[in-house]
Amino acid sequence: MSSARDVLTPDALFMLNAIAQNGSFAGAAREIGVVPSALSYRVRQMEEALDVLLFSRSSRQAKLTAAGRELLTEGSRLLLDMDSIAHRVKRVATGWESQLTIAVDAIIDFSILMELSAHFFALNPPTRLKLRNETLSGTLAALTSGQADLAVGVSDSFSNSAGLRFAPLGEVEFVFAVAPQHPLAQMAQPLSDSLIQTHRAVAVADTVPQGLGLTVGLLAGQDVFTVPSMHAKLDAQLRGLGAVFLPVPLAKPYIDQGLLCVCEVMRPLRLATFSYAWRENPSPKGQAAGDKALQWWLQQLSHLKTRKALLRQTT
Repeated sequence: MSSARDVLTPDALFMLNAIAQNGSFAGAAREIGVVPSALSYRVRQMEEALDVLLFSRSSRQAKLTAAGRELLTEGSRLLLDMDSIAHRVKRVATGWESQLTIAVDAIIDFSILMELSAHFFALNPPTRLKLRNETLSGTLAALTSGQADLAVGVSDSFSNSAGLRFAPLGEVEFVFAVAPQHPLAQMAQPLSDSLIQTHRAVAVADTVPQGLGLTVGLLAGQDVFTVPSMHAKLDAQLRGLGAVFLPVPLAKPYIDQGLLCVCEVMRPLRLATFSYAWRENPSPKGQAAGDKALQWWLQQLSHLKTRKALLRQTT
């Protein structure tokens, strides 16, 4: 006895559709170019394999049963999917990746990535796009481990990895800002490290999969509230739950509204430099087959305006 996989073929689904459209086995046979008995035999094979009746035997007209209609409906979707897969495979063969994964650091304005994604999809590429939220060393780790094809927002302190190419993204200034109700907002400035160390800090968790990860701007022995994203860090500081450095572009609107207070500190102000990175292209010609999606993204990142927007820079 044939199995369901043996009988549910594209040809069989096409045959069912022909029978349903013609309302008879004879009409479908004429359309397909076979004898009616051959169609009847194929239908019986399918019914035995599925253990259902696909056509009603109560009349001379070929009428689908409820099970037959469901099979034909799902089969039609399957045929469309197969056509879509064939189209995708053909386009991938022309140099497009089947999937491109981008690791996006917490410092990056995700809304700009979404705008770029919209422009990318407007090309109707065969490439599936996947964006990963990462932080600190986890951003580069996603690339070096092969889980990402492009990393955006890599700290320059990690930009010496072999086999990778780096390009500058830009600089971001950080400011020490706290909520007006936070105790540090009321204290004499500049604030010393010893004073800051007695208050809780807020940190975004490093997403590196192994090891303890990194922390930036924290003091030894300081209590830390660890959150999953930069926006969660901002939210925590607006609520007075901690105090630490924030990117100026992210903090400025809240500073202007009086929801955050800038504090002078004794340590130097932080200025961090970021890059974007991708794996070395093995092709001696500079562009291997199958990297058109990556090349498109690298082209977008080559524009100064785009890089500034990703770092929330307005000047």
